[in-house]
Amino acid sequence: MSAAADGFRMPPEWAPHERTWMAWPGPNPTFHDPEALAASRIAWASVARAVRRFEPVTVVCGPGQSDGARALLGPGVDTVERELDDAWMRDIGPTFLTNGRELAAVDWTFNGWGAQSWARWEHDAKIAAYVADLAGARTYASELVNEGGAIHVDGEGTVLLTETVHLGPERNPHWTRERVEAEIHAQLGTSRAIWLPRGLTGDYPPPLSESRGGTTNGYGTLGHVDIVAAFARPGVVVAHHQPDPAHPDHEVTKEVIGILKSATDARGRRLEVVEIPAPTTLEADGHWADWSYINHYLCNGGVVLCGFDDPRDETAAGIFRRLFPERTVTLVDARTIFSGGGGIHCVTQQQPRI
Repeated sequence: MSAAADGFRMPPEWAPHERTWMAWPGPNPTFHDPEALAASRIAWASVARAVRRFEPVTVVCGPGQSDGARALLGPGVDTVERELDDAWMRDIGPTFLTNGRELAAVDWTFNGWGAQSWARWEHDAKIAAYVADLAGARTYASELVNEGGAIHVDGEGTVLLTETVHLGPERNPHWTRERVEAEIHAQLGTSRAIWLPRGLTGDYPPPLSESRGGTTNGYGTLGHVDIVAAFARPGVVVAHHQPDPAHPDHEVTKEVIGILKSATDARGRRLEVVEIPAPTTLEADGHWADWSYINHYLCNGGVVLCGFDDPRDETAAGIFRRLFPERTVTLVDARTIFSGGGGIHCVTQQQPRI
C-alpha cells in the first residue's frame, strides 16, 4: 500500500512543526579541507540557532562529533550520532507525512544526487529510515530516486517538480513522466504536478553551467526546485528572478516564471507568482552564482532567509515580511552553505506536528 492510500499526505512547510532535523558537516569531499569544514560547521550552526528560536532542533552528527557540534550549536539543540557521508538533511532525510493522527515518512531512494563523481552515499542512503524511526514515524520505502529539495507542495494537492531531476538519466533512467507522477502522488497525497524544465545554471556541471571562469564549483543537484520556486501559500508561488541579462539564469528564470504564471494548481487556480530578484552578485569564486532567496525555511513563527551581504538582502526580506506578516524574518549568511552546493532549505527538514 502507498502512503496516500493509507490516508497520509505531506503537509505544506508552513503547517506547524514538531521539530527541525539537520545533519552535521563532517570530513568529506564537499568540505574539502579543514578550513572549509570549519567554516561550514559555523554556517550550519548559525542556521540551527536561528531555527531554534522558533522550534526544537535535532542535529545528526557523525560518531564522536557531538561534543564539538554542541560547542558551536549552543544550548537547547539536541544531537544524536549516526554514520554520515554529507550534511544535507533536506535530501538525505525522510519526507514526513501525516493523516491528522499519526506520523509517517517516505524513505526515497538516494543515490548521491544522480551518482555524481564527488558524492558518497553509503551511509546517507540509510539516514531517512534512521530519522523516521527516531521520530516514531511509519515508514514507506519508495523506489523513486528523489530528494526532499526536488519537491515542493502546497498542502492542497499540488507539487512542483523539475524534469532534469526526476526524468534525468542520472536518477530514474527508465521512468516515464507518468510513472514518476504516479509515484509522487502515491507517496505525497498530491494529485497535480507542475513540471519546470530545469533549475539554475550553477546547479549543473559543465557544459550546462559554463561560466566566464569555466565551470561551477563542482557541486550541485542537477536542478532542484527549492532554489527556483516554492509555494508561499496555496495558489501563491515565490520564484527566483535574475534581472541581469549577463547571467545565464536571466533566460532560465524568464522561462520558469512564464510556465508558473500559466499553470493551474490542483484546485484549478491560476498561480500568483511573486518574483524575488536574485542578489546583485553574478559570480562567486570565478563561477556563476546560484545564490537564491527562494531557498528559505519556514518554521513555527519564523522565516529563516538566506543572506548574502548583498544590497538585495533587505529587498527580499521585505517581500517575505509582506508574504508572512505573522512570522519573524531572520537573515542568516548562506554564502558558505552555497559554496557547498545548497542553501538553508537544503540543510533543514521539518517534522510536522500531529
